[in-house]
Amino acid sequence: MSSDSPVLPPQTRADLRTVRPFGVYRLHGLTFLGDRAIAVDSVRGHLLEIDLTTENTTILNPYQVSDFLDVRGLAFWQESLWLTREDTVYCCPDARDRLGREPLKFEEFARLGDRLSGVAVWESAVYVSCQRAGYIYILNRNSGEIITQFYAPGIGEENLAVSEEDLWICDSEEQTIYCMDRATGDLRYNLLTPYSHPTAIAFDPRQVSAHRLLHVAYAEEEIYIRDDPNASNPHQVSFRDRTFIHPVCFQYHPQQHYTLSNGYLVEMSYVEELSPLEPVQFEKLDWRIALPADTARQRLKEVRAIGMPFEEETERGQRFAVFKFDTLQQDEARIFGWKALVELYSIKYHLTPRDVEDLPELPEEFKQLYLVDNDQLAMNSDIVRQAAREAIGNETNLLRKILSIRDYVYDKLDYGIKPYIDPPDVVLERGVGSCGEYVGVLLALLRLNGIACRTVGRYKCPPHPERKGVPLQPDYNHVWLEFYVPGIGWIPMESNPDDNEEGGLHPMRFFMGLAWHHIELGKGIRFESLRLDGVPIHKSKIPLGDLALNHVRFTILDELPPPNPEE
Repeated sequence: MSSDSPVLPPQTRADLRTVRPFGVYRLHGLTFLGDRAIAVDSVRGHLLEIDLTTENTTILNPYQVSDFLDVRGLAFWQESLWLTREDTVYCCPDARDRLGREPLKFEEFARLGDRLSGVAVWESAVYVSCQRAGYIYILNRNSGEIITQFYAPGIGEENLAVSEEDLWICDSEEQTIYCMDRATGDLRYNLLTPYSHPTAIAFDPRQVSAHRLLHVAYAEEEIYIRDDPNASNPHQVSFRDRTFIHPVCFQYHPQQHYTLSNGYLVEMSYVEELSPLEPVQFEKLDWRIALPADTARQRLKEVRAIGMPFEEETERGQRFAVFKFDTLQQDEARIFGWKALVELYSIKYHLTPRDVEDLPELPEEFKQLYLVDNDQLAMNSDIVRQAAREAIGNETNLLRKILSIRDYVYDKLDYGIKPYIDPPDVVLERGVGSCGEYVGVLLALLRLNGIACRTVGRYKCPPHPERKGVPLQPDYNHVWLEFYVPGIGWIPMESNPDDNEEGGLHPMRFFMGLAWHHIELGKGIRFESLRLDGVPIHKSKIPLGDLALNHVRFTILDELPPPNPEE
């Protein structure tokens, strides 16, 4: 990893703590007045001082809550407090002296006509975001006039913070923080947040400039099981508000075009329990299970056998655990698998169409491996070939072609879980697909357009980083894909999680990005397979699901700062 990477690490592990203020429903604004964290609860209208060490929560406007209902953005600049509410930016010039002592008197600074979100102030400029317009407006702090405007980088509600030459934006739908040049609007890089629905962002000024912590507030509804002793069915599904503040630490690698953010040390176990549907007997059987890969965002720290020993082999650079049975007898009882200790980080690539112009030729080996129909992709069928043409239109840029294909598939398919995977021609005809079927359609359309790609998976850790030390089981397996950019490398792309709004804009959070809870197993090869006397057996002849039951378990052990850039 490059040593010239800008880093925002925590000072100690204590800095990684999650702050859960008392009696708060939805935080939307967050800022600092000196070393005091100031936030607003938009549901209750409470202007709050929150101690990030003790979680002590103080209401600063006990007699003025109506003025802060539905406030979306909050910022301090010198003596003044700024906020957005509905379509208006307000300013209280002498807030520092009045805060917590007497009512704040706000002046209308600017009315922009559309509902506003975030606000940030730096010297003579006031930055205001508007989701409906899709812009970040830059206003003159003295006159209130619009100086210029930048395109908002995401599609959700965006909150803002400023740090010297950079404008920082958190997007609630994209689960992403963007670092933008505040003078030009050029996007420098972006990164994924460890939790979904970020609603506010602020820098902690207590640390020195090179190591300032970036705090992010989150707000969403969570599902929980409510115990109602008076009901005939006492356990009921219900919803409650959840809001908290958690620091984001990251490491930007400009030469490799990606940013790593909050990581977790995770223990993953994958175990097979022999449970054949019919009596079977095999001689010289090798049962191969892929191990977690070592990648830019994932490190396999150690692995140990469960139930019976294995031998380790390598295929296309991927490590496998091979369990050998000289004779697998009828009614034989076995439990076997592995337990791995893995460091996982979120990764987000920042590539523009300009970055992928004048690329070198795709290596011949890649053409033979990743441009062919090697997994029942129906690439010769009329409906798939027509879809491949329609998906890109007249586009010639590699990155734009890939994004066009992704959005085409999202627009053509609805998500649905199925027990088996149909080929892409059947899926396109039906218009509904599981995550594996999304991957199949994407692979076919990408490869027909000369874009090398491969399948990656196979599981995601349940995304609950606050549940450390608790065994977690995923509900389903999961697959996604990677596409290859010559001269740069393999870039991840989710298959279907952001196909969530019919006819609307699709988020970009997992286009060229993966959240920390994705586990990379078996990149471009089968995650699990059988060999008899050294000869591979296709899954259609001996379905693994007919032979055994799998048991998958995750335990989140610790949160990690970014890896050492010298490693």
